[in-house]
Amino acid sequence: MTSERTEMLAGHLYYSPDPELVALRQQAKLQIYQYNQTAPAENEKRAAILACLIDCPSKDAYFEVPMRMDYGHNVHIGRNFFANYDAIFLDVAPITIGDNVMLAPRVSLYTAGHPVVASVRNTDLEYGHPITIGNNVWLGGNVVVCPGVTIGNNVVVGAGAVVTKDIPDNVVVAGVPAKVIRPITAADEKEWQQQQALWRQHLVD
Repeated sequence: MTSERTEMLAGHLYYSPDPELVALRQQAKLQIYQYNQTAPAENEKRAAILACLIDCPSKDAYFEVPMRMDYGHNVHIGRNFFANYDAIFLDVAPITIGDNVMLAPRVSLYTAGHPVVASVRNTDLEYGHPITIGNNVWLGGNVVVCPGVTIGNNVVVGAGAVVTKDIPDNVVVAGVPAKVIRPITAADEKEWQQQQALWRQHLVD
């Protein structure tokens, strides 16, 4: 017989009050409580707690406090990650994030789902579908990413969007539900490189 944890990670229905899962959630709650109680200057302490909580080989992920996760160990993050205040990761399924990803305040990544049929939902059976976010992605404030969504590389998601379907590379999306607004083009690259050049010139003037 497979464990409820195995069923959970496989995307099948699982029993959320299972003792092993309850213990893992309690462990994560303690670590997150400790993280959220750190003083502003305690960067090394936060980094040490985060290293025990999530999978980030580069060990440079940063979450502003407060933040929340269900388990933590189902979160896999690439290099140069930043999450602003109030990030919520419901990681009953894997959350995989690439390099150079920025989350604005109150971004929520929800892998968790519940049966639409109340007779099953009321028995504490749940399921989870993974979320994958590519490289060089910026999610605006209060963005919600729903279970099973993949967001491509070089994507900007506008504030307040609810992402219910996969997003291709190199686009700006916004709305409820989120839709592609326009591509990110060579003209965008040229404009922002010019803005950066002006900023650099300001430094030497």
